[in-house]
Amino acid sequence: MARLPGRAPVRRHRGFGGFLFRWVLLILVGVGLAGTLYSIHLDRVVRGKFEGQRWALPARVYARPLELYADRPLLADQLQAELDRLNYRRTATPDVPGSYSRDGERFLVRTRSFRFWDGEEPGRALTVGFAEGRVAELGDASGGPAPALVRLDPMLIASIYPTHNEDRVLVRRKEIPDLLIRTLVAVEDRSFYRHVGVDPRGIARAAFSNLRAGGVVEGASTLTQQLVKNFYLTADRTFERKINEALMALLLEQRYSKDEILEAYSNEIYLGQDGSRAIHGFGLASSFFFNKPLEELGIPETALMVGLVQAPSSLDPRRHPEAALKRRDLVLDLMARDGVISTADAEAAKRVPLGIAEGGGRPVGEYPDFVSLVRRQLQRDYREEDLRSEGLNIFTTLDPLVQSAVESSLPTRLSDLEKSRRMKAGSLEAAAVVTSVAQGEVLALAGGREPGYAGFNRALDSVRSIGSLVKPAVYLAALSKPERYSLTTSLQDTPVSMRVGDKIWAPKNYDRRVNGSVPLHRALSSSLNLATVHLGLSLGVTEVTETLYRLGAQRRISKVPAMLLGAVSLSPLEVAQVYQTIAAGGYRAPLRAIREVMDPNGRPLNRYPLAVEAVVDPRAAYLTTWAMQRVVTHGTARWLGEKLPKGMTMAGKTGTTDEMRDSWFAGFSGDKVAVVWVGRDDYQPMGLAGGTGALRVWGDFMLAIPNEPLSDVPPDGVVVAGAGEAPYIAGTTPAGRTGGGAKKPARGSGDTQELAQSDAEPAADPEPAPETKAAPKASSSKNLFMSDFFN
Repeated sequence: MARLPGRAPVRRHRGFGGFLFRWVLLILVGVGLAGTLYSIHLDRVVRGKFEGQRWALPARVYARPLELYADRPLLADQLQAELDRLNYRRTATPDVPGSYSRDGERFLVRTRSFRFWDGEEPGRALTVGFAEGRVAELGDASGGPAPALVRLDPMLIASIYPTHNEDRVLVRRKEIPDLLIRTLVAVEDRSFYRHVGVDPRGIARAAFSNLRAGGVVEGASTLTQQLVKNFYLTADRTFERKINEALMALLLEQRYSKDEILEAYSNEIYLGQDGSRAIHGFGLASSFFFNKPLEELGIPETALMVGLVQAPSSLDPRRHPEAALKRRDLVLDLMARDGVISTADAEAAKRVPLGIAEGGGRPVGEYPDFVSLVRRQLQRDYREEDLRSEGLNIFTTLDPLVQSAVESSLPTRLSDLEKSRRMKAGSLEAAAVVTSVAQGEVLALAGGREPGYAGFNRALDSVRSIGSLVKPAVYLAALSKPERYSLTTSLQDTPVSMRVGDKIWAPKNYDRRVNGSVPLHRALSSSLNLATVHLGLSLGVTEVTETLYRLGAQRRISKVPAMLLGAVSLSPLEVAQVYQTIAAGGYRAPLRAIREVMDPNGRPLNRYPLAVEAVVDPRAAYLTTWAMQRVVTHGTARWLGEKLPKGMTMAGKTGTTDEMRDSWFAGFSGDKVAVVWVGRDDYQPMGLAGGTGALRVWGDFMLAIPNEPLSDVPPDGVVVAGAGEAPYIAGTTPAGRTGGGAKKPARGSGDTQELAQSDAEPAADPEPAPETKAAPKASSSKNLFMSDFFN
């Protein structure tokens, strides 16, 4: 049978088609498998970053919160200044958190809530009244029981930014106002709650809306796609990036809820630039543009902020206010179109100006000197990368009321001193430290005369001879031996000449006079060099040095006779530690600048508890303080004594070094210790003693802030004989004018003392410190914080 022509070619064609089909199928399976594997990879990327640490968060550094309670020393103007620093708005009727009204000495304040390390401080409606420099009334304006104590929200004083300088304030979904969410959806993604990550119909609708409007009024990408682009990808306009964006948006929608996506978007979105600092997220943008927390934004502010999403640079309301206003008004129309607000509300909002606040979102005030102290303390406990990425909340001891007074006094008083001495303007420099007495908290710190200047920090790093500031330590060491010394013990203020090495050391009094026999307390209050040297040599230089160490000095001190007159070099911060111990009655509280550290979720991390140690006899510390009060009332700081208000008592000591190169004053009230140094950075003489230089600066700010008087209640074992008479330790008899021991009382021996010099000071260097026999050695109680500054 004959074979039909053409059949063999047909079989070959079918065999080739099957072969091609199999290859195509294989390729499709391969592509599908590769796509699946790539999707798995993208899914891991999406989950890895979304569920891990999403952002490197800056550490935020806060000042102490102002505490309000009945009978607290505080002026009405000081409360208003604090509220203004916190960006509270003064209105006729405060009805929202962060607002207040004032009528004379009475305030109505709506406080903000804030999460502290020990719990949430709720927002309140308060009435606050003042009388005679104190809080006379603290009530609940809503009719509830009067609170015993209220903390205002603390002032942000610094941020430690990530290396890429992104800044943001994280907000949770429940903290984002519904008005903001609805506006965002209306403008950027109207189908957000209906699509699965990508929205083809939304792209078409946006293209139509933009074409009809003649410009871009509606975004084409979904909010999920925008989040993926900003959070995971680069801004490259490539096909590959757009495919990844779509795939990752689908995966993100499958894994996470709409609220989770909105929360991430609200924290990630870029909204502006502040110098080198990038502003991310609505939480920070609210503060940056309006100086308000997110929950306080109104309709026009919300519209402006959402409008910025489209083009933050070209719509920057500070640089391009007209473009920003136009965009805001367009957003208001879209809000009205979608029923977010009424047409009437939109028209009313259009009549409102942009309302951009200056300095918004930045730390309130510049405190580089204090922040430097904080960072040094933090570096003991945290790595630098943790400080720049973990979002720590650091609560410090800075008191803005005290800091403001210090910053005001330094440049003003130094300029006056330069003019009065015919010095070149700007030739004098200064440093100041203020601490609390009982807790050792650093309340204020200035490293130079110009506030906010981040230069050489003299309060921490300028190590200068302290002159007669050392003398209280010498007298404390003596008074710690009540069997030998009392306040009325006679000391010999007579010439001293001794060989030290290959040189003769022959110190003199500041006024070159010799006073003969003087009571111990007068030798201190009049700052007599010769009497101090005789006393120090009888005690032994080593014992005086060990006393200094107990008081808190850490730096190595040369055990030479000249140290009795101040041949000791310390920084102002170190001097503050020494005087804090004396002021606290012999109880040393290591100085600290940090109270608490919290993670971003509000969990306390490192605590910096109060650590107090008894290091010198409190009876001797009380007697020394009594003599230092006479420095103020009768001695080299009499200028201050004449300015003290009725009922106020303070104690202190002036200090001057050779050729008047350094002017010092260190002193304390019942609750504050302050140290001031004035001098020149080139170490040249300036013609100012402690009483004519540093004392004037010290008095300017200490008299401007609330202070408690020194306690007039002596510790156990101290006898107060009578008005004007020197106290003494029970079981001893105050020495007479001629004795060196404790033989018979010398009633009134110190009552009628007159000054050997007033504003004068001995030409000396740095200092020593007191002790008791039971006190621990310096090596057994090392102050780790202070040692950070010179070890």
